[in-house]
Amino acid sequence: MSSALTNLTIGDCRSLIEKREVTALSLAEEYYAHIENQDARIGAFLTLSKERALQQADRTDRMAVEGQLLPPLAGVPVAIKDVMSTRGVRTTAGSKSLATYIPAYDCTAVARLEAAGAVILGKTNCDEFAMGSSNENSAFGPVRNPRDRSRVPGGSSGGSAAAVAADMAVAALGSDTGGSIRQPASFCGVIGLMPTYGRVSRYGLIAFASSLDHIGPLTKTVKDAATILKTIAGRDPLDSTSADVRVPDYVAELEQPLGALKLGVAQEYFGEGLDDEVRHAVESAIDRLKSLGCEIVPLSLPHTAYAIPTYYIIATAEAASNLARYDGARYSFRAAGVKSLSEMYRRSRDQGFGAEVKRRIMLGTYALSAGYYEAYYLKAQKVRTLLARDFQEAFRKVDAIVTPTSPTAAFRLGEKSDDPLAMYLADIYTVTADLAGIPGISVPCGETQQKLPIGFQILGKHFDESTVLRIAHAYEQASQTAS
Repeated sequence: MSSALTNLTIGDCRSLIEKREVTALSLAEEYYAHIENQDARIGAFLTLSKERALQQADRTDRMAVEGQLLPPLAGVPVAIKDVMSTRGVRTTAGSKSLATYIPAYDCTAVARLEAAGAVILGKTNCDEFAMGSSNENSAFGPVRNPRDRSRVPGGSSGGSAAAVAADMAVAALGSDTGGSIRQPASFCGVIGLMPTYGRVSRYGLIAFASSLDHIGPLTKTVKDAATILKTIAGRDPLDSTSADVRVPDYVAELEQPLGALKLGVAQEYFGEGLDDEVRHAVESAIDRLKSLGCEIVPLSLPHTAYAIPTYYIIATAEAASNLARYDGARYSFRAAGVKSLSEMYRRSRDQGFGAEVKRRIMLGTYALSAGYYEAYYLKAQKVRTLLARDFQEAFRKVDAIVTPTSPTAAFRLGEKSDDPLAMYLADIYTVTADLAGIPGISVPCGETQQKLPIGFQILGKHFDESTVLRIAHAYEQASQTAS
């Protein structure tokens, strides 16, 4: 069970420490005690960074005692998905190939969190190299959904979502390549925000698909997501794809009235395969937004049907290229007893990678191979452009688009493990935003009869996270008032 001190928001933590009603050190210890008590049954964490966390907490306490102005995340216990480099702390990407890898540098997003006072509790479990929709592909075992431990937490940021949902962290960072922040947020009943591609630096993020990877927060409230995004967003000279675009004060803009915002509802997201309970919950959320003054506009995103095949060509092609570096020669796992260089490469990769990673490398290598490049990869890039244009056309008519996050609530562990296509279709409502590079957020909007969380998704224009967050916040506040 959670204690009062492990059921806090970012604002709660900072206020308690500022008033010296609790120390950052005691707060961190409380969270570690809760992790020790809970995580054996959930499997959210792979590595704890207790020494680093307590040193940071002690710095915060000294600032509080001296009456210094505390930074925005002072003493806030945060978890980090294990695909982000952390100096001196093991970083595995959920893979045997990196089981002993300890980076010499921090991911930019992690460094910015810590500079803002956050206490990094540890690294969370994930699908190997972020490849998966269920968090069953980790070399270190699956993560279980805190709401029902017989079910998946979603993937690939399942450990981060589960840590927040189980009160083992106030907030967490995840990564999203095809839905890996938003889908686990939906399955675990928390907030999951994917910013615009380029809004947050990817420096220090272990690459899966470089043109699709995003870093973003998983939190308990929309305000906390806005606070984290404000901290980690912005141009980074270490990442050439990070955008030199002004970062608004997302928290201040939350309270601006919605006015008569136009929200699009695309027919392609409410068709065959959508669970009836999910449909009802999302439609109820749309009705609530309408009652808050939003205008609901039916629209079409005609190329949506091509999103999954397009995504799984581009993502696997980029993965095959990015994962070529894990060859046993440098920092990754090396097979024992090899007698030649080619044998070392072959056996190290065979033993170091799991089945799903191997599948995607093979698919990607095939799509890039001579004679097939134009038929698959080049064609997929052209369809990606059509998907992006669908959104550009839609955003000429509406301010944001509302969809389900996932076609179902959390499914059972092992239910889709032997059916890769069924697993890939779990991302059917999320991959389009990654392909288009637009921001999206998943917000809890109800439960199934089995008490499993349901989330709905708000998609926005490039670099317009403010509007996405404002709509999500208004819905969240109205839902709390109604309950």
